[in-house]
Amino acid sequence: MKIVVLDGYTLNPGDLSWEGIERLGEVTVYDRTPAEKIDERIENAQIVFTNKTPLTQQTLEKAKSLKYIGVLATGFNVVDTITAKKLNIPVTNVPTYGTTAVAQFTFALLLEICHHVWAHNEEVKKGVWTNGPDFTFWNYPLIELAGKTMGIIGFGRIGQNTALVAQSLGMKVLTYDEYQNKALENDSLKYASLDELLTNSDVISLHCPLLESTQGMINKTTIAKMKPGVIILNASRGPLIVEEDLAAALNSGRVAAAAVDVASTEPIKMDNPLMTAKNCIITPHIAWAPKESRARLMNIAVENLQAFLKGEPVNVVNQ
Repeated sequence: MKIVVLDGYTLNPGDLSWEGIERLGEVTVYDRTPAEKIDERIENAQIVFTNKTPLTQQTLEKAKSLKYIGVLATGFNVVDTITAKKLNIPVTNVPTYGTTAVAQFTFALLLEICHHVWAHNEEVKKGVWTNGPDFTFWNYPLIELAGKTMGIIGFGRIGQNTALVAQSLGMKVLTYDEYQNKALENDSLKYASLDELLTNSDVISLHCPLLESTQGMINKTTIAKMKPGVIILNASRGPLIVEEDLAAALNSGRVAAAAVDVASTEPIKMDNPLMTAKNCIITPHIAWAPKESRARLMNIAVENLQAFLKGEPVNVVNQ
């Protein structure tokens, strides 16, 4: 059985092993696959793994040997799942590997906004502390989170894990999700309407999927409903935010700070308005990427394929 991995580098730049997949067939791993090479590389493959390399209707219809597609990620919009279903090709994803990693990274972003740790470290190494008149100094506002309200948009596994961290820091949590599990509510965590969340949150963190209903949900209209000085975090999907509107709100001071791990186009373009916006941290889509998280992703991808080969597929997104 021929197995092809189209873009293996981001999952495994060399610190993990492909052994689990290699036990199941003849494996070819490409670090990256340019668009013009996709059809050629999967032409005779029965199994294809992809992360961000697109598998379009045209490509799938040409791949006469293809029996299974494994997406090495949670999001699966890179695959034409409708065409795959018509061709009786199951598409699986890996839905739970990065829950704790993304929640942890969300607070790495937030705590950097609150304390400017790296900037103060740089100031110390420039001699500012050594040559200062006092036993302490700070060149940026410092923010305590206890008692403040975090609004979490999207309350799946990652949103719920983020809420646990927020509560452990003494924050109150408001959450908005289409599907509500009232059993999760407690004294410091409540479901709210989107307008209530926008109006009452000191920090807003996005953890929802990119859907037609969520695309561009952070825009000049919704920002106008937020508290002046709100902090906005996005470790989910870039197009959830209208970046021009967020940049304008940052530059005007309406939004105090933002931190995003994703962008509308990735890699981010140099003319993205957030690149020059005030008080905006941008990281290169790395919330998911600790080695431990990637190892879980690899293991689940192997389990997905094993289940398919046994005739008992799991995590199928196009049933």
